[in-house]
Amino acid sequence: MARKFDVVVVGAGPAGSTAAYTLAGRGFRVLLLERGRVPGSKNMFGGKVYAAPLREVYRDLDEKAPIHRWVVCERVSLTAGGEVVTLERRVGDGRAAFTTFLTQLCGWMASRAEEEGAIVLTEITVDSLYVVDGVVRGVVAGGDRVEADVVIDAEGINRLLLERAGIVRPLRPSQVALGVKEVLKLPREELEAQLGLGEREGLAWVLIGDVTGGIPGGAFVYTQEEAVSIGVVLMLEEAAASLRDHVSVLVERLRTHPLLGRLFEKGTLLEYSAHLIPEDPSALKPPSYSMDGLLIAGDAAGLLINMGYAYRGVDTAAYSGYLAAQAYEKAHGEGRFDRSALSVYDRMLAESFVGRGLRGFRGVRGLMGRRRVFTTYPELVVETLRAMLDSDEPVKLMDALGRAKRGRVGWLTLIRDLVSVVRRL
Repeated sequence: MARKFDVVVVGAGPAGSTAAYTLAGRGFRVLLLERGRVPGSKNMFGGKVYAAPLREVYRDLDEKAPIHRWVVCERVSLTAGGEVVTLERRVGDGRAAFTTFLTQLCGWMASRAEEEGAIVLTEITVDSLYVVDGVVRGVVAGGDRVEADVVIDAEGINRLLLERAGIVRPLRPSQVALGVKEVLKLPREELEAQLGLGEREGLAWVLIGDVTGGIPGGAFVYTQEEAVSIGVVLMLEEAAASLRDHVSVLVERLRTHPLLGRLFEKGTLLEYSAHLIPEDPSALKPPSYSMDGLLIAGDAAGLLINMGYAYRGVDTAAYSGYLAAQAYEKAHGEGRFDRSALSVYDRMLAESFVGRGLRGFRGVRGLMGRRRVFTTYPELVVETLRAMLDSDEPVKLMDALGRAKRGRVGWLTLIRDLVSVVRRL
């Protein structure tokens, strides 16, 4: 194996694998290093991927990628005391997003990179960046040094290389969320019958309210081919301060919730996993996405969009890897790999849907810190509708809401929060 490459990519998740695939396809010598047993094994996500950004890179995505189901049904539910209020949207033939297992998707991406000529090595722990006079010249792994014109750091949320190099500070609990997930195996026919889905039709379901035990965050349900992924995402700082039980108890309560228990009672537990998720992209942003000899992509750069009602991370990570590859190609054309040459990457990110999304939803973090959004307001919605629909006599909306909110939240706070939700989401 050559000890000098054009590019060394650290991390075979969506960002790293896509960068390696793009660069190798354009004739560059690429080494892709992954510390897990297989690409993507150190990653976790709910299960939904937005397709359009990936189609720009992988033109045969729809035909060749390990797509389990196309999302044709989206639900948002508010839960309180065993009662649920649900908003649902269905499309006839959805192709905007799909569900999959991340290990399968990353494995497919890495195999595509390998087909294009990249060298992919797994179970390799990179110890540090190789830096000479302030310029990144490669990586050090197991005492071996591998040099490159540029290193693309796509190591994920646990960005130890960047910390050791003094580029970023260690993570703080306020900057991340904790995602915990169970995968339940269900026969395809049972799954589709219970959820009203057709063949290869998928469901993406977000739940907000007491399913998280009063901790800011939410729960999710995603359907795979013959399985269902269910889990919770909790703001880590609040969870550490407030959670009395092990977080797995919350997932168990979700699985046995009156709304879900009957749906999944025949499910068999296949997998339990947990993962940190970027929660405050502005705080996680490195000083620059590009430096002398270095580009930072994916979760390592905090490039996840928290939209309040959903996270976009796989497509943003993959697209950042795609842009990092383009930035390297431009710098290669100039024959230099310093910060000024590679900074085109920062501009490309800012002008892409990734940058627009990060800017557009930057206020969501402040909203997520308001505990009443996840406790009081779901209760108000449930109790207001109960009063209107279960009453022996007709009840007006404002009268029902007024009684439900009494002693909980004032009109001014309610209106202010509502305006904040509209502006930030």
